[in-house]
Amino acid sequence: MSKKFHIHDYSDIVDMPYPSPRTRTHMSMIERGAQFSPFAALTGYEDAVEETARLTERQTILTEESKAMLDAKLRMIAEHLADLPEVAITHFVPDTKKAGGAYVVTVGIVRELDPIEGCLIMMSRQKIPVEYIREITGI
Repeated sequence: MSKKFHIHDYSDIVDMPYPSPRTRTHMSMIERGAQFSPFAALTGYEDAVEETARLTERQTILTEESKAMLDAKLRMIAEHLADLPEVAITHFVPDTKKAGGAYVVTVGIVRELDPIEGCLIMMSRQKIPVEYIREITGI
């Protein structure tokens, strides 16, 4: 025995009105579209990739000759503090998130040398540790 399959053309229900739910209001087009918005399964992944790709430098170790030249420049700055010397200081800034850091150049007027903290204090109140200074120019 074989079953016969009938192709139904749905003519009996095609012209019937669409039944509206009585317990819920009709959803707006914006609400319907929000259902299909992209889903970020890996929240923070892009930030992690950017952080990994960000390059840092290692702090260079100065030679004895470079240390002696830097020391002489620091003494010269100390002698001329009353003249408000304007200098360009290349110094290392450690990275707060990963090993290494970056060398930056700070240009400004030296306010004071703090031998206790071992740093230069600029007129802008920025403190630059002497151990991070690689070069001083302008004096």
